[in-house]
Amino acid sequence: MEPARVLTEREGQIHRKGAEPFAMECNKDSLAGAVSQRACVFCGSRVVLYPIADAVHLVHGPIGCAVYTWDIRGALSSGPELHRLSFSTDLQEIDVIFGGEKKLYKALIELIDRHQPKAAFVYSTCIVGIIGDDLEAVCRRVSAEKGIPVLPVQSEGFKGNKREGYTAACKAMSRLVGTGDTGGISKYSINILGDFNLAGEIWLIRDYFNRIGIEVVANITGDGRVDDIRRAHGAALNVVQCSGATMDLANMMEKEYGIPSLRVSYFGVEDMAESLYEVARFFKVPAMMEKARQVVREELETLLPELTRYKKALTGKKAAIYVGGAFKAFSLVKAFRLLGMDVVMVGSQTGTQEDYEELRQITDDGTIIVDDSNPLELSSFLKEKNVDIFVGGVKERPIAYKLGVAFCDHNHERKEMLAGFAGMLNFAREVHSSVMSPVWGFVPRRAKENNND
Repeated sequence: MEPARVLTEREGQIHRKGAEPFAMECNKDSLAGAVSQRACVFCGSRVVLYPIADAVHLVHGPIGCAVYTWDIRGALSSGPELHRLSFSTDLQEIDVIFGGEKKLYKALIELIDRHQPKAAFVYSTCIVGIIGDDLEAVCRRVSAEKGIPVLPVQSEGFKGNKREGYTAACKAMSRLVGTGDTGGISKYSINILGDFNLAGEIWLIRDYFNRIGIEVVANITGDGRVDDIRRAHGAALNVVQCSGATMDLANMMEKEYGIPSLRVSYFGVEDMAESLYEVARFFKVPAMMEKARQVVREELETLLPELTRYKKALTGKKAAIYVGGAFKAFSLVKAFRLLGMDVVMVGSQTGTQEDYEELRQITDDGTIIVDDSNPLELSSFLKEKNVDIFVGGVKERPIAYKLGVAFCDHNHERKEMLAGFAGMLNFAREVHSSVMSPVWGFVPRRAKENNND
């Protein structure tokens, strides 16, 4: 099939591996009219902060903004579930004219009195940025009256994207960090940043670290607790899983408290093992490294025989990847390679030049690398490469199904654990059952291929 046609203004954000020189354009505003897969600034901040389970999350804006992000991550909690209630000030036309500060104040007072949260996060939406409500002043007043942190999340903005929302969320959390007691924290301690416990992953990851002798001080933000975040500055190391979402907070904590950070990934066998080894190397304790090796050995004894069985069926199949943060794409490329599959397209919404350079290095010649794509482009790439499975999020799912392509949800709407060693086995099972399903034989495109065979 002929290469997909793209808009002239988008050509710099699409690269085919092997076509040199490699010069990806990124960190740009989305092209008007191209219907980007990106989300807004508010959505970015909401997905990061949402899993903090014992806080009130109040959306200051029209009801549609709260509906759009209600239960957006489905993040599991081992205790309170206040985060799963979606509160909104429901701004109306009259509030746009006369301002919404009084409405916001009353809403905060009522919610705090009713639910007794440990903190409250107040999200500003686009309309608030237009009418100029002073969130900072309202939050400061309510905090003084109620004696809990009430934190404005400045997440308005039409032209911005969710990466800016990540920054807004990290700025709000940084105001919590450093306000709690750090007594009793082990010198072998970490904060886990960037995992959102969509299907219980953070419990699994914490168990791995506990087994090698490391204390986890705070989950930021999956199954998160306000008091843990307040004392997070007592940890010796920040371990950052999703660099796009929480790296800003790690940088803030390093500047303010001198806490170093490591970027890791818990997806795939290779990256999960390396994450444990890298943390053990940081603490420079030989016994800890040996425990890490033992954990990996124990997990692989169960995992590898199962993966071998799936690899026999999947070898040579083609996969396409389009995710929010490029860091996740690195692990997915390696995971597909472990299953014998070829990654023929990979892209992200918010990747940097460094991210795309790394993707270029780990992908094969002919692979399409794309930044901030849109549905038309993605559809063309899937058809051009004759893809067997597409990995993405809720906005990519319809694209795959309309084309008769198997789909794997690897975004924050999923319900199945895909991190850790156990998650790799779940991933392999899902990919196998999706790719090998006989239903694709009834899709016109696939049926034609079968007839030709």
